Amino acid sequence: IGGRDFEDSKYNRIVQAVRQPGSTFKPFVYSAAVRAGHPVTEMLDDSPLNPPVLQLDSTLWQPKDDDDSTWGAIPMRKALYGSRNLATIKLGMALGEQTVIGEAKSYGITTPLPPYPSIHIGAKGVRPIEIIAAYSAFATLGTRAVPQGILRVEDREGNIVWQPQQVHQPVMDAEHTWLLVDMMKDVIRRGTAYSAVWKAGFTLPAAGKTGTTDQYTDAWFIGYTPELVAGMWVGYDYQRAILEHNAGGGKIVAPAWTSFMRDVYDRRPAPADWIRPDSLVTREVDDSTGYLATPFCPQKLHRWEWFYPGTEPTQECPVHRVLGPALTP
Repeated sequence: IGGRDFEDSKYNRIVQAVRQPGSTFKPFVYSAAVRAGHPVTEMLDDSPLNPPVLQLDSTLWQPKDDDDSTWGAIPMRKALYGSRNLATIKLGMALGEQTVIGEAKSYGITTPLPPYPSIHIGAKGVRPIEIIAAYSAFATLGTRAVPQGILRVEDREGNIVWQPQQVHQPVMDAEHTWLLVDMMKDVIRRGTAYSAVWKAGFTLPAAGKTGTTDQYTDAWFIGYTPELVAGMWVGYDYQRAILEHNAGGGKIVAPAWTSFMRDVYDRRPAPADWIRPDSLVTREVDDSTGYLATPFCPQKLHRWEWFYPGTEPTQECPVHRVLGPALTP
């Protein structure tokens, strides 16, 4: 749906508009990282850029998160479900802007993306139809479905006269995609969409990403189940704030997505969860360090994580350990 009323405006925003995606772009950064062999437990630095980035106009770019907070060292999983800007920017810069641009293109993004660090947090505009379709590669565990505007053409008797041929493009293998989807499930289970989706009662297998741009000019939520992708954008045609405060994607868009999905699955069976590829391996890690958990790590920090073979940790946590000789009775 490209607008509220075709009679009022024939401008199809879903296809014709180019809008900043905000944090809905971040999964492409993490996709590039996972593809390059970075484990989801890798620790990222969520602190201010030091030094700030020198921009083309000779000004310094010092981004921050919406709440002005920093989380310090956090695992890659937490950086994504918590939608942390600074950690994501540093990850993207380490990967390289051209690598992230290439990753986005592999998902079907065709709008020009300049090689600047701000692209990692969605500062460059994309077409809504393209970024929503890109998420189909997550839903299918690696294959992007090319969107079709016409399902079929029927004659007056209901016979199918024409229907488009479905086109699917491979993007990434199932193992790496499953890891990415599992991280994005946490956006709903305990991240920026928790209140609007999971806490609101939609607990079917689902994943997604919220998005909000500077000054609240764009708000997004793109979510998916194993069989359906739905994305929503809210904003004005001209750059102005949707609301003065608290107009994030998790607040004003994700609830509408939840309502839509609830209506869909009131009419059809619940989808089965994504099948985890057998080749992935699991390890119990310390969530604060990314190393193998030991008996001395606080129990609340123990977490079972999944890894692509060869990326799992092999060293025990060096932070939580016995100091001095062990006591014996």
